[in-house]
Amino acid sequence: MTLILKGAGLTIEEIVRVARYNEPVALHAESVEKIRKCRAMLEKKIEAHEIMYGVNTGIGEFSEVVLNDDQVQDFQRYLIYNHAAGIGEAVPVEQVRAAMVARINVHAHGNSGSRLEITQTLVDMLNKGVAPFVCNKGSVGACGDLAPMSQIALLLLGEGKAFYNGELLDGKVAMEKAGISIPGLHARDGLATINGSNLLTAMSALFLYDTNRWLKQAEIACAMSLEALMANMKPYDSKIHEVRGFSGAVRSANAIRKMVTGGDLAEGRLKCKVQDAYSMRSTPQVIGAAHDALRWARSQVEIELNGVGDNPIFFPEENLQLSGANFQGSPVAVPMDMVGYCVTMVSVLSERRMNRLNNPALSVGLPAFLTKGAGMFSGLMLSQYTADMQIVEQRILSVPASIQSIPAAADQEDFVSMGMNTALKNNQILDNAYGILGIEMMAAAQALDFRNYQFGKGTTKAKEIVRKYVKFLDIDRPLYNDHNAMKSLIKSCEILEEVEKEIGTLE
Repeated sequence: MTLILKGAGLTIEEIVRVARYNEPVALHAESVEKIRKCRAMLEKKIEAHEIMYGVNTGIGEFSEVVLNDDQVQDFQRYLIYNHAAGIGEAVPVEQVRAAMVARINVHAHGNSGSRLEITQTLVDMLNKGVAPFVCNKGSVGACGDLAPMSQIALLLLGEGKAFYNGELLDGKVAMEKAGISIPGLHARDGLATINGSNLLTAMSALFLYDTNRWLKQAEIACAMSLEALMANMKPYDSKIHEVRGFSGAVRSANAIRKMVTGGDLAEGRLKCKVQDAYSMRSTPQVIGAAHDALRWARSQVEIELNGVGDNPIFFPEENLQLSGANFQGSPVAVPMDMVGYCVTMVSVLSERRMNRLNNPALSVGLPAFLTKGAGMFSGLMLSQYTADMQIVEQRILSVPASIQSIPAAADQEDFVSMGMNTALKNNQILDNAYGILGIEMMAAAQALDFRNYQFGKGTTKAKEIVRKYVKFLDIDRPLYNDHNAMKSLIKSCEILEEVEKEIGTLE
């Protein structure tokens, strides 16, 4: 199936399909006409020597410098050269591909002024598997992601580097092997390729998709721990959450209750406390808040994916060009900072339940540190250390990047979003979250093996999948293999997918 890009209706799930699973893309026929019409208007303005930012002027602090006719075309080449100024390791291919989809969708509006050949070349690169090499650091998230997007634009000149069939090649070689013609850059083409917050938005789209699936697994882990700790399940009655009114909490309570349905705890056949600790009874409110934050962030990211993030912007119907700041990354950076610290918040809650599973004073009869040989063996004592270290790192990374502006370009660009920092640190936060949640789930499976009552259908399936990868800890062994196995398992979402096959969608 081919995804048709038209500047509207692009979803996060569609971005994932193209970026990760190589679904082909194409421009809508109406978008092709819009791009041509806008370009025709631009060329008339160039011929009339109308002053247009970034077309026949310099950029940034040099925006008052007017270029002569001979300089206009060469300027686009030098613009890309001097903005391809990033540093660091390669951005993952899926993130580069997602950014290319996002930029094509901007062009599909017909307000960017670039030639159709530029947009079509980006389409061809996606469909034929040419992924530019892009450094992961250098963007300040305003004027667009200029440094990384310029490394994509280098391919349009037959320069730079790109991955093709798993090999890193010179850009020209990669394009030749894929059978893609080099379009070159004419007036406006370069800036129209780089002047939007497309990479940070694309990274955020992938992050939101993964975080939603991680939150579902946080609910699975919670259900396993609750059953192991013989929790009072009344706090998970949907009536409690409906009367307050937060939809995320209702969703979370329903998911956890669904996990334990059919077990002795849910059926009231086990004695439990009148009221449990907060980490056991307030999970719907906490994970629910994260769900609600995710929903808002998703709406903002999808607005950006379908909007015109560009400068200047051309309006062919009115023969008008306007210069502004639609490249500014703050509308995405602000909600994404929030989602990042929500992942940290839910990770802290996970660690607190893991602590209760380990602590004999809190674990309702479970052996200390979940080992049969306390003293001789330490069980999962050190697993908590590993979780705690990662949480501290998450907390450090949870400081919002969107308040960290540093002026640049001789104070012409005196407020920037730093949204790329948000995107980069969010990926680190989530990477730690996979490990933390894996440790809770491993501990919960260990605790459940010490219990001899019936568990819910969802909990039973989740424990079954854990045991495919991590054996019961009978006597002490090096645990780093188990920790890494659980982290990989959470990241793969195998538990989520198998549980949802068993009991239905957790939403």
